[in-house]
Amino acid sequence: MNWDYIISVLPHFVDATLMTLALSFWGILFSFIIGTICAVITTYNLKALNWLIKSYIELSRNTPLLIQVFFLYFGLSKVGIKLDGFTCGVIGLAFLGGSYMAEAIRGGLEAVSKGQIESALSIGLTPFQAFRYVIFPQTLAISIPAIGANCLFLMKETSVISAVAVAELMFMAKEIIGMDYKTNEALFLLVVFYLVILLPISIFIRYVEQRIRRAKYGV
Repeated sequence: MNWDYIISVLPHFVDATLMTLALSFWGILFSFIIGTICAVITTYNLKALNWLIKSYIELSRNTPLLIQVFFLYFGLSKVGIKLDGFTCGVIGLAFLGGSYMAEAIRGGLEAVSKGQIESALSIGLTPFQAFRYVIFPQTLAISIPAIGANCLFLMKETSVISAVAVAELMFMAKEIIGMDYKTNEALFLLVVFYLVILLPISIFIRYVEQRIRRAKYGV
């Protein structure tokens, strides 16, 4: 292990980490928004859109992210729509993550008891107010474990975006291996930087889950 070489390429891995975090942030944000909309439509059975959302979920969950990103990057360019690698990565992550978030949030929505909804309506709240102040906060609390798992999943899936020349962590590791043949050093830094990103988030999600469980059950 060449430690001098590792120190010399650290700035490149820091930049790649920032790119990975940017991809993760926007991908998770948009996937959460998409997932929430889809979950509401499927839970409340809005028939005009229900079939469309279910088709999207099946398509998204049953096609690899790599194929989705290739379609956006190479396929759309054939019809005159040219997107840069970062944009394709964010759209791909949001498209994939939206379906997983939809199922997680839908489970939370269905877990809220009808008594809670009826009580909210009985005190004069409109259906929208009941959803905003009563149903959705409880849904988030129930769905936190699944949402947290999906966030970690999407952050790891950013490694796929290296296929369209986005300089995230996997891309940087492959570049070092290809140019300098420093396989051990590149893989070591790759593992270390992924741990630096994912481990604190995993610990934080576990902490939030425990706080919610303690608030609900007192344990």
